[in-house]
Amino acid sequence: MLRFLIATLLAAFAFAAQASVDVNKASQAELETIKGIGPALSTKILDARKAGEFKSWTDMVDRVGGIGPGNAARFSQAGLTVGSASYSAPPAGNAAKRGAATSPATTPATKPAPAAKPAAKD
Repeated sequence: MLRFLIATLLAAFAFAAQASVDVNKASQAELETIKGIGPALSTKILDARKAGEFKSWTDMVDRVGGIGPGNAARFSQAGLTVGSASYSAPPAGNAAKRGAATSPATTPATKPAPAAKPAAKD
């Protein structure tokens, strides 16, 4: 009987650790159960949510300062969902919109250095 009780408790804890938290329905305390979300970030999420529910992960990343694609992926792995959906990385074209580093082919050309002046004759 004791083994059954212990096994049941362990199963309950394992299930609770993997339970998903929907960002559109969660309270501040529920958001803070996600690893990496503390009081400051949960407040930002709730403030952004006042303007309306998040339509997608991209919408949340765009509206909440401090959440980028990397954090979104980590939060999703920890159980956070947006409309019951897990995070999936946006297409490569969206990276430039979020301020990601651009490749050398897309950076503007730099001005050439001015030519050296000939030495003055005395």
